[in-house]
Parts: sequence; structure tokens; C-alpha cells
Amino acid sequence: MARITLRQLLDHAAEHDYGVPAFNINNMEQGLAIMEAAAAVDAPVIIQASRGARSYANDIMLSKMIEALEEMHPQIPLCLHQDHGNEEATCATALQYGFTSVMMDGSLKADAKTAADYDYNVDITSRVVEMAHWIGASVEGELGVLGSLEHGGGEQEDGHGVEGKVSHDQLLTDPDQAVEFVRATKVDALAIAMGTSHGAYKFSRQPDGDILAMNVVEEIHRRLPNTHLVMHGSSSVPQELQDAFNQFGGEMPQTWGVPVEEIVRGIRHGVRKVNIDTDCRLAMTAAFRKVATRTRSEFDPRKFLKPAMDAMRDLCRERFELFGTAGHASKIKVISLSEMAKRYRSGALDPRIGSMANAAE
Repeated sequence: MARITLRQLLDHAAEHDYGVPAFNINNMEQGLAIMEAAAAVDAPVIIQASRGARSYANDIMLSKMIEALEEMHPQIPLCLHQDHGNEEATCATALQYGFTSVMMDGSLKADAKTAADYDYNVDITSRVVEMAHWIGASVEGELGVLGSLEHGGGEQEDGHGVEGKVSHDQLLTDPDQAVEFVRATKVDALAIAMGTSHGAYKFSRQPDGDILAMNVVEEIHRRLPNTHLVMHGSSSVPQELQDAFNQFGGEMPQTWGVPVEEIVRGIRHGVRKVNIDTDCRLAMTAAFRKVATRTRSEFDPRKFLKPAMDAMRDLCRERFELFGTAGHASKIKVISLSEMAKRYRSGALDPRIGSMANAAE
């Protein structure tokens, strides 16, 4: 077994200047694709499940599936992460089912639609940090509301996202407040708002500094050089995948995602975790459409799912290579949850101190 905490993995990434893509899953095929890609390039893995995924697949199925993936690929450190936890109970039950990391998104209220104030965010995130650190698990917090600067609001995907218009200030994380938030909550990683949003339709034109505020990433990293930053809504929505989807009957309007070169720029400035979901969905559904169009008599689900799995595997492998994740799995010696808990209690893992001196290698 090689299940790793987010904290240990991102500490290693920081020490060796790479980023780690975090892929969302809902089913077996997605899990197999991610792990096959990781094994091919010796990359550590973050697999994350949203509340929607946990409801769709059931916690028992997800937990057993992750156990199977670990057994199939024991050489790959695997972090199982709760994506966008909306309340303490969501995070607690995730930990009960073997998640080694949880995100407490206190930027929104428990309905995952209403923007929350700063004090609410600090309070609930701090409570989740205390709970998770007692058993050695990691916590990602979020400051600022995820949403498009271009459209002035969020776009929901998987039942998550602020509803209605929000202010420009809410859509960009304040660097001074980020420093206060990390000190107050002791989160292991910080998701920041810098103009990205969930879903495929992020931008109606190639993003520039007016709608993708990479300067916010750089300034927060300058002030918090030892804090691991997270980019949410960071699918690139590649043109070739849009074209493949539409070629076989799809009707996706032209859209732009986050350019890979901007993600790489972020990695140079403290971004260690990069959330990717839409690209994986698009790769798979484009493959579904191709089979359905070219072989209209086909009714065996495997003939649809195998090409879809291959397409997602290739996309994941590309991201591992572009983000510098490839080649690092074999360098990491996984630390147990119980040992991580001891380090939290001793104060050795305070985010203001920096990364673990002996996290790996």
C-alpha cells in the first residue's frame, strides 16, 4: 500500500519544483486510466472525489476501488482527496472511508452556493484542520470565491459553485488576507481565487491578465513561500478535444480553458496542486461519440469504455509530464498517518515553518 497524505506529497513537490495534477473520478475506468498513466511515467498521484462522485459511486465502492488501484500499483504514492467539502460532516465521513486529505471549502456556506464571510471560513476550516490533523490527514482550504472575472460569477459543476453575481474582490484572493488565513487555520494547502471557474466554459476568449490573474498567485507566493498553493478549475479544454467532441455529433460552443503554459508559470510560483476534471470528461466523451458514430451497431459498453479510458490515460500522462510530476514516484518514501499525526502534534508541520526536512528520498 502506498497511500500518502497531501501534505507529504506537496512538500516533496515543493522541494523538487514540480506540480501535481489532481484528477477527479467517478468510476473504475477513470481510476484505471489515471494509475496506468502514472505507472508509465513514475508519477505520484492525487485522485479526488467530489460529493457528487461519492453519491454517484457510493463511499464503499470508491474506497474498495482505491484499495484495488493501490494493490495493482503499489509503487505509486496515491493521495485520496475530498474535493470541495462543504461542511465538517463531509470531511469527517471522507476520513472514515480512507481519504488521506480533505478540502474544507469555507468560502461558501454549507449549501455550496452562497458566498460565506471571512470569519465563517476561518472558523469552520480551523475546526476541520484540528480534526484531520489528529489522525495525520491533510487539509486544503480555500480563500476567495471560485468564478470567472470575465463573467463576474461562478459556474456550477458537480453541484458546486457560487450562484449569482459576486464582487470583483471576492473573485480574487487578497494576499494580505491569505497570510492571515494560513496562520489562523494552519491549512496544509491553500486554494486561491484568481479568475478560474468550474466547467468547460471558463473564458469566451484566450485568457489574459484581465481575466486570469496570475499576478495574484505570484504575490501570494512571495508572501507565503512555504505554503502550497492550489489552482482549481484548471482544465485547459484543449482545442483538439473540442474538435473531436464536435466532429462526432457534439455541440460544444467554442471555449477557452486555462493555458498549460500559465499553469506551468503558476508551478514556478508555488502552485503544487492543479485540479483537472473537465479535460478528462471531454477526452472520454469524445471517444464515446466517435465509437457511437462510426460503429452504430455497437452495443457492448466495453467497446465504448476502453477507447475512452485510453484517451483519458493519454491526457493524464501528458499532464504528469508537463507539470514535472513524472519521475518522482519512486523517490518518495511514504510516511504513515500515525507518524504524520505525531509531527502535527509536535509542531513540526506548521505551515509557517516550511516543508518536512525528511519527507522523502
